[in-house]
Amino acid sequence: MELRLDGKVALVTGASRGIGRAIATRLAEAGADVMISSRKADALEEAAASMDGSDGSVAWHVANAGDPDAAEVCVAATVERFGALDILVNNAAANPYFGLLMDLDLGRADKTVQVNQRALLTWTQCAWRASMADRGGSVLNLSSVGGLLVEQGIGWYNVTKAAVAHLTRQMAYELGPSVRVNALAPGLVKTDFARALWEPAGDAIAARLPLRRIGEPDDIAKAALFLVSDAADWITGHLLVVDGGATVLPSGGV
Repeated sequence: MELRLDGKVALVTGASRGIGRAIATRLAEAGADVMISSRKADALEEAAASMDGSDGSVAWHVANAGDPDAAEVCVAATVERFGALDILVNNAAANPYFGLLMDLDLGRADKTVQVNQRALLTWTQCAWRASMADRGGSVLNLSSVGGLLVEQGIGWYNVTKAAVAHLTRQMAYELGPSVRVNALAPGLVKTDFARALWEPAGDAIAARLPLRRIGEPDDIAKAALFLVSDAADWITGHLLVVDGGATVLPSGGV
């Protein structure tokens, strides 16, 4: 079954690289007009150029995902450029701290919540007010299998990703029936963001997974395309785990 998004407009945060870029590419290839955002103009320009030739048009707008004012401006720019906003992918994330919770300073704790949790609310509010309240739509939040596990070092990051799962359910409850809200929980994926987790022992980690490989960004992008498409039009409030089978293992596979 071919999944198409012709006539749809999508906005993807944190889309200059990694999973966000892969998702934006898939959506554009499926026919959606796509606005990509992140903090750096040069990275966005390069990412947009790489999507030339897709069935949908691709534009870019610089925005810090954790800044509510930037979110409002970016959403407005999307509606101005393409006429609407049908699909919002809240992908941007931050992890400024690695260590024990008892040593976590409040500055980095707040920064993580600001980008990983609060931003999902503010971007969705902006999308709702600018377009989705009138025409409906689909919101996809990026959580993590870390939100289902206990791990060394990235415990606070995982706490915020666990919150994403519940925020998704609450928004699905409040925004239905016109707007569907779902979440993806990626496992370990080969991105620069997660390099410190997979590069030192990638082969050993892969060997423990039922599917015997670490994920690629496009593994997540294909699941994202399904959830925002009409093929998933009776799915909302759902957290889809895409992890190569890691969470079926007692240790979470990592």
